[in-house]
Amino acid sequence: MQTPLADRLRPESLDDIVGQKELLAPGRPLRKIIESGSIPNLIFYGPSGVGKTTLASYIARITNRRFKKLNGTTASTADIKEIVSSLNTFEGLNGVLLYLDEIQYLNKKQQQTLLEFIENGSITLIASTTENPYFYIYNAILSRSTVFEFRPVEPSEVLRAVDRAIRILSEEKGKEIVFSDAAKAHICAACGGDVRKSLNAVELCVLAGEGEETITVDEALAKALTQRSGARYDRDGDAHYDVISAYQKSMRGSDVDAALFYLARLVEADDLISACRRLVVCACEDVGLAYPQIIPIVKSCVDIAMQVGFPEARIPLADAVIMVCLAPKSNSGVNAISAAQADVRAGLGQVVPRQLQNKHYDGEERAEKGQNYLYPHSFPHHWTPQQYLPDDIRDHTYYEFGDNKTEQAYQAYWQKIKNS
Repeated sequence: MQTPLADRLRPESLDDIVGQKELLAPGRPLRKIIESGSIPNLIFYGPSGVGKTTLASYIARITNRRFKKLNGTTASTADIKEIVSSLNTFEGLNGVLLYLDEIQYLNKKQQQTLLEFIENGSITLIASTTENPYFYIYNAILSRSTVFEFRPVEPSEVLRAVDRAIRILSEEKGKEIVFSDAAKAHICAACGGDVRKSLNAVELCVLAGEGEETITVDEALAKALTQRSGARYDRDGDAHYDVISAYQKSMRGSDVDAALFYLARLVEADDLISACRRLVVCACEDVGLAYPQIIPIVKSCVDIAMQVGFPEARIPLADAVIMVCLAPKSNSGVNAISAAQADVRAGLGQVVPRQLQNKHYDGEERAEKGQNYLYPHSFPHHWTPQQYLPDDIRDHTYYEFGDNKTEQAYQAYWQKIKNS
């Protein structure tokens, strides 16, 4: 069985690792830790194909500890216990360096099995995860480890790996392999920061040219064989929540271009539900009373999008996103309901004023008969002073008029009515 290209290209030095310069450039903390030779417990967090396993493998080569590797998707408690049992053998004399890939798939009990040995230093743990470690990794392990975040690799850095892959493949096959600049640029951009995916694309392109004396790869072939990834997106992972958070915050911040970009990522991921839901929420929460007419407009655009589906759904969604971005903003509505909820959660206002209760008769025990409700439509301007809030919060104010034209008009109207 042939070793995958990504494994055949494992770097010989830290300088060979592409990307992650904020972690591995000379003088950076993680590089200094590795070069010291005294490796602490480490957790590498980031998306697939950005160098987590590559760096762990490099660390394993320079340490004098026995190296063991487990994958959280397949590892059992028995596998972990087997590693623990080796600590009492000659080969475990200097301790074990355990690389645990996808640690988020281990349950709490499995993670706890390692705890004692991590704490006393007989096992040095290097764990990797594509999910937020603060949500998926047992707190006691987190507290004994240092977390480093890995980020998608820039195309200029991916190009270094692509060029190296072409050189290695050319040596292995004993023939010239020529990739056009456009082909390499497409592979580097299309991989979405995933170096492993770019190497797979290079290998596929070379395989497609087998039989030729000189293997030539142009942009058309690269486009045909490069796996589409563009936007890194996982509907159950951090990237999903990062994108939809940025989508809503860009609309709230009135940045049309950014909001359209994040909408495009949702469209490319076929995530119609998230695109619609966050759009409606933003219309109500962030535009709200500054331009209340936008709410039914956005709802109509969402209804159309849901009815026609992708790819056409992107058109009414884009229209709605642009309107939400450019509309005046007010969060007075969400602030008002949040303040009211705070009083409810505090147990205030339990007794509804009598004049608002659903009373149709008075018991003999009540001295004051009658509900005494004042019907507003029976008074000028359809309003009359009356207590509506319960006695213990009768003076509480939840809603504050926003400084936009619409809410200022509301305020002026009611000031005139109530002072007349």
